[in-house]
Amino acid sequence: MAVAEVHSLGRIPRKRVDKFAERRTELAEAAFVTLAELGYARTSLREIAQNSAFTHGVLHYYFTDKVDLIICCVRLYKARCVTRYDRIIAEAGSYDSLCDGFLDALAATMRDEAQLHRLWYDLRAQALYEPGLRVDILDIDHSLEAMIWRVLDRFAEVTGVATPIPSALAYATFDGLFQQCLLQYLAGDDWAVTRMVANARLTLEALYRGETETRRGS
Repeated sequence: MAVAEVHSLGRIPRKRVDKFAERRTELAEAAFVTLAELGYARTSLREIAQNSAFTHGVLHYYFTDKVDLIICCVRLYKARCVTRYDRIIAEAGSYDSLCDGFLDALAATMRDEAQLHRLWYDLRAQALYEPGLRVDILDIDHSLEAMIWRVLDRFAEVTGVATPIPSALAYATFDGLFQQCLLQYLAGDDWAVTRMVANARLTLEALYRGETETRRGS
């Protein structure tokens, strides 16, 4: 948000600011389905309006452009993902329960929310070409890296084994497995999720149980 916009909001009563933010959230929630189906390149505020109960004028009032709306949508969804894994961390008391909970959540979100994850990876790829996207995308990416690290911190606690790789490498590993699975899953591969879970389990075992044997083709 620009400095001028921040100063402008500072002169608006807090209640009005909160209502504005709530309305943005409501509109972003309603736009999720259209955005997930069409993706970044084929989406405009007008297109979203045509596929929702809101007019183009209403959307344009609350969002400066489609990038503003899409970023809002992705932030909402990824914030929910973080909360989901935080619950697993809080409830798991052993390596096995933590491992099962984490992997079950990975599988469930792949099967239930593949289109929303596709939107995220679409937007992250677009950030390579559009500088205006990069600050927000990097911020979301860092929050996801922190989420994975919190999970691994819990594994370290329940096993007594310090995580032997840095946070960035851990995130890249699990994110790579997830993105690979997403492409295969969207292509109709019925075993994609099973392979992702198996490979993620092998990774955790290698990190915390010293089982470093790789299984080619798994």
